[in-house]
Amino acid sequence: VQLQAFGGGSVQARGSLRLSCKDPRRTFSNNAVGWFRLPPGREREFVATISWNGINTYYADSVKGRYTISRDRAKNTVYLQMDGLEPEDTAVYYCAVHTAGSYADSSSYRYWGQGTEVTVFS
Repeated sequence: VQLQAFGGGSVQARGSLRLSCKDPRRTFSNNAVGWFRLPPGREREFVATISWNGINTYYADSVKGRYTISRDRAKNTVYLQMDGLEPEDTAVYYCAVHTAGSYADSSSYRYWGQGTEVTVFS
């Protein structure tokens, strides 16, 4: 099982992108889903997570107020709306299903998607 992440691209600073994470086999319908990112030359870092019912959301401090995570359970899709993008947001973005443990810890997730690349230029 693998999630499908897409929607990345190149955008100028202060621009916006919306990423989508699709679950073709309904793997995450009863699980929280998270987004992580891998910036060039750095380690993977937590971005945001949304609870199974979409009521609770959690964000890294670096994206709080600029990013919004949401989900459409009918479409088995989780979105990451990214506004006010900065060059520091450049990374490959991944989505994954939360199974147990801390939301900010990547080891708490499974079924990682293939990633979608986001490049922000100034």
